[in-house]
Amino acid sequence: MDIFGLLGNPVGHSLSPPMHEAAYDQLGLDARYVTFEPEPAALEAAIDGADALGITGLNVTIPFKQDVLEFVDADELATRIGAVNTIDFTGDGTPTGHNTDAVGAMRALRDHDVTLEGADAVVVGAGGAGRAIAFGLADAGATVEIANRTESTAHDLAEAVPGATGHGLEAGALADLLAEADILVNATSVGMESDETPVPADALHGELAVMDAVYQPLETRLLQDAAAVGATTVDGAWMLLYQGVEAFELWAGEEPPVDAMNEALRSQL
Repeated sequence: MDIFGLLGNPVGHSLSPPMHEAAYDQLGLDARYVTFEPEPAALEAAIDGADALGITGLNVTIPFKQDVLEFVDADELATRIGAVNTIDFTGDGTPTGHNTDAVGAMRALRDHDVTLEGADAVVVGAGGAGRAIAFGLADAGATVEIANRTESTAHDLAEAVPGATGHGLEAGALADLLAEADILVNATSVGMESDETPVPADALHGELAVMDAVYQPLETRLLQDAAAVGATTVDGAWMLLYQGVEAFELWAGEEPPVDAMNEALRSQL
């Protein structure tokens, strides 16, 4: 039996186990996906223990995505982003670390027929999700504008992302950015289990593709406002789905049944 899992603290809320196990069931794989919740001080021991026990792969979530870099051989993208969300134990030697958040977000956009190359993209938020999405967009050929409540943090991230520019979140400045934008991504937690939005409704327009990393609720106020002006909308479950799909492909070397994973994921929301 192959054992996969999620490493984080807390992880009781995770939607990953049913999503991955739906893929195992459909493919007839002898595999299970479980959760691990070590204390932060025990992170290295947890990774060493997983390796020693023959665990095939782990996803990594808060608060370990940055700290785990010290204990894995991170690939080039994960190193640039500064975070690992997937560990592969199948090779010889040190486990390898990857970041599927960036590629997963790009797959979510492409799945909704959003053109990335040559696009002007605005990312709201410069935290962990914002970093991954900004690098993903830049690597896909988009020009990235990063807007963050603390403007200096946006500038710091923009210095790391090729061709990116940092901005504050003043309403007028954000509206000016969006007037010329093709893509808007909310990479903050604003709108999670609330009716708040990080972007004024009157700053949106019908030529935008709007993705929200928030997936509870699926239809955030931002996405409702975007749909009302005719924009393409991409809910946060698509990003969650495709980062899981990318992790599965890394571990198994084949694409999983995406529809089964999507159905299992959305049944939990």
